[in-house]
Amino acid sequence: MIDDFDDALALANGPVAAAVAPSHQPARKREAAGRELPGWETARAIAHRAARPLPPRRLPIDLALGHTLAAPLTALTDLPAFDTSAMDGWAVAGPGPWRLTGTVGVLAGDPATTPLTDGEAVPIATGARIPSGATAVLRTEHGTVARGQLSGANPEPGADVRPRGQECRTGTELLPARTVLTPAVLGLAAAAGYDQLAVRPRPRAEVLVLGDELLFRGLPHDGRIRDALGPMTGPWLTALGAHTLVTRRLGDDAEALHEAISTSRADLIVTTGSTAAGPVDHLRAVLRRLDAQLLVSGVAVRPGHPMLLAELPGGVPLVGLPGNPLAAVSALLTLAGPLLCALADRPAPEDAWAELTDAVRGHPTDTRLVPVRCPAPDQARPLSYAGPAMLRGIAAASALAVIPPGGAEAHTRVRLLDLPHA
Repeated sequence: MIDDFDDALALANGPVAAAVAPSHQPARKREAAGRELPGWETARAIAHRAARPLPPRRLPIDLALGHTLAAPLTALTDLPAFDTSAMDGWAVAGPGPWRLTGTVGVLAGDPATTPLTDGEAVPIATGARIPSGATAVLRTEHGTVARGQLSGANPEPGADVRPRGQECRTGTELLPARTVLTPAVLGLAAAAGYDQLAVRPRPRAEVLVLGDELLFRGLPHDGRIRDALGPMTGPWLTALGAHTLVTRRLGDDAEALHEAISTSRADLIVTTGSTAAGPVDHLRAVLRRLDAQLLVSGVAVRPGHPMLLAELPGGVPLVGLPGNPLAAVSALLTLAGPLLCALADRPAPEDAWAELTDAVRGHPTDTRLVPVRCPAPDQARPLSYAGPAMLRGIAAASALAVIPPGGAEAHTRVRLLDLPHA
């Protein structure tokens, strides 16, 4: 009972789902050889523990986007570094009216200017340094100038002045280690005085596409099919936080596979297909030949239960994706996603929850991952075309719903795996 059962479930869960099988606590799923398959949650946890964070390195700010902070981000300067004007207007000293001491005024980037004394004012631009002696800023729309004299309502002391250190003082921790470097974080780091940052680099990933039956252009013919995993696996890995180095197409050549794995310089190797025990499925034999340690050999999840996770002698992890497209996506989110988080020193992803709009049939013993659309933030609508060999459902989905063994009724709250977008 492999893909036939999954396809039957996919057909049963069309636009209107059939009745849900009675919920029960199933026995553990076992492989044909009698070994116990880990549950889906257990497999994710194993993957997150399977790798240590990559060594930190220093990168210029303009190259650090998407990496993870290897150390807390502490301010190298006060922010702002000096008292600045929050508005265009006039820097004023004491109560008005005020005598203007200049016509050009103080612009952003100007050095310190002549101090003001009570009854004096000078034009000032947003972001400019407040002159010594000034007590407030009078906004442009609140003042009137005539014959060198400024008139307007007296502003409160400190009005529209950003005082030095308002945001932080030198040495303040702005963000903890393990923070992902977004554009906003890079802007904060630059403002705080950084030219370079200590980061965990994006893990380098290599994709090996296996299968002589695959075509890489044109229409399917003569029993051969188009490769769907090659075009999507690299971008999926990139969206999950990897730096995808290359996608290589090896066919069903055991020697080529052995050479590719043994000579790879990647931090993570991902293969597509060849995870089962068919006559040309060489992956497991090659891993044994390389003395790799098999950490996960199948998972109690549908689709994707033949997925595997191995550790090569040098410590590099390898994730084997099943050859069916939706099964491969299931394996990417179950094993590769947590692994990439670990390599980049990020916490395991937190999943969202939503309420099913329709019932979903479950596998008797395994977790199911079902493509869903979220018409509202707290709703998940199961999609059709969710068989392991199908891409139509996942292409229209915004998440995968985690369906427990036995299925889930309509209006049941279920966990969602967000589908990352590059």
